[in-house]
Amino acid sequence: MTLSQWFIFFLSIQVIHFIGTWKLYVAAGRKSWEAAIPVYNAIVLMKIINKPSWWTLLLFIPVINLIVFPAVWVETLSSFGKNATKDKVIGIATFGLYIAYINYSQQLNYIADKSSQPINKTTDTISSLLFAIVVATFVHTYFIQPFTIPTSSLEKSLLVGDFLFVSKVNYGARTPMTTVALPMVHDTIPLTKKKSYLSWPQLPYFRIPGFQTVERNDIVVFNWPVDTVYKFRDNSGLRADKPIDKKSNYVKRCVGIPGDQLEIKDGTVFVNEKELILPERARPQFSYKVALDGKTPIDFEYLLKDMDITDGAGFMDAEKRDTLFIAALTASNAERLKQIPGITGVEKIISKEIEPGIFPHINKWNRDNFGPIYIPQQGKTVPLNLKTLPFYKTIITDYEKNDLKVTGSEIRINGKIATSYTFQQDYYWMMGDNRHNSEDSRYWGYVPENHIVGKPTFIWMSYDSNAKGMKKIRWERLFTTVSGEGEPQSYFKFFLMALVAYFIGEYFWKKKKSV
Repeated sequence: MTLSQWFIFFLSIQVIHFIGTWKLYVAAGRKSWEAAIPVYNAIVLMKIINKPSWWTLLLFIPVINLIVFPAVWVETLSSFGKNATKDKVIGIATFGLYIAYINYSQQLNYIADKSSQPINKTTDTISSLLFAIVVATFVHTYFIQPFTIPTSSLEKSLLVGDFLFVSKVNYGARTPMTTVALPMVHDTIPLTKKKSYLSWPQLPYFRIPGFQTVERNDIVVFNWPVDTVYKFRDNSGLRADKPIDKKSNYVKRCVGIPGDQLEIKDGTVFVNEKELILPERARPQFSYKVALDGKTPIDFEYLLKDMDITDGAGFMDAEKRDTLFIAALTASNAERLKQIPGITGVEKIISKEIEPGIFPHINKWNRDNFGPIYIPQQGKTVPLNLKTLPFYKTIITDYEKNDLKVTGSEIRINGKIATSYTFQQDYYWMMGDNRHNSEDSRYWGYVPENHIVGKPTFIWMSYDSNAKGMKKIRWERLFTTVSGEGEPQSYFKFFLMALVAYFIGEYFWKKKKSV
């Protein structure tokens, strides 16, 4: 929906509210016109139903308002003596229109002090639960969101089985674009594989200012730009256009920011013609071939486990068994292998042939030798022709919603001949540290700024699903930070100490109070 459509929708709601409630306002000792003034009418209604005025703000926060509106309808009915379960069910089922029926068909008896009414334990429990959901949804949407690492694309920085807290405030929280959705779930209702949202209506993109911008080498959570999967974890082949904030969440390392020129040479990333120096905690991995002399016995099971090889390994020729393939190996472990008796050579596998699936799908590059390309920056203008169009076509049509038509060598945008294009937002280049096992920008291109979700800051739980029997907790990773210098340090013991101190303090405080 456009801003003008939202404005008309908002005014329509105000008219319906006035028609359906003005007599209730009068019965509560207010003026009828107070039901007609937008926003002010909600503030007055909160006074009528004995709720704090700040509840008015909740009515305008997407997703949260889906919880608050039914609560307001129920409280309004209760304030005029309609406490029966039947009344509450009808009130919610009719989306509040039952209040209009009461407004015109019933003798209105306003109960100013609802505390004098008998307490309904069920209603009280539901109210408490709804309030808890509202608070949790607010925190989840605007402050911190839990996230699980599902793939090994960022090994060894983030491991499969890491549970993270993702900060929304660092880069600034997005206000929800999808207005009708279940709270605290992403695109699918748990256990059902059904969509958790309605694609219409949509709010325009808006981001609350953060205290930092996305920088090179930041690990970033974002919505996968080319996500068209019909359902989460669906293999049916059906495709769908998802709202931006309901596209699948990905986590990668940002290696290029708006305005950068990026190139990959033999697996090494160069930004603005300089090699990108990764932080100390980053350990990029590549596939390797390990040549063996075929005579010296080597305990590969122990060796691979000791080097924490997680992406698998095996002989390239099962009969000769003279060359071992390791899918993902760090440079330090490659050097270690060179020192082991019986190993005659360790060679990084670098792609030389053209790979058809590489962005921008012009059959020119591969995953290890790529570019140079320009990473679009908001407000910057680039020449547009048949040679440059493949780089920016998706930006023009999908991300910035323009009509694009190409006839021969003529390019038209929104009906006008275009020889250049000016970008409406910033874009980023995201890659995994596990360079030969990461579906990233090398395959599907730029990440728009409006797809940025947040910054992983803290690992609160981690387990190894490869352990025999029960899943093994990685105690050394609990309560560690995602970024920082040196090896990650666990603060779990300090958390336990603080927890013990709290319970001891609470015990003595209660004991002193009882005396």
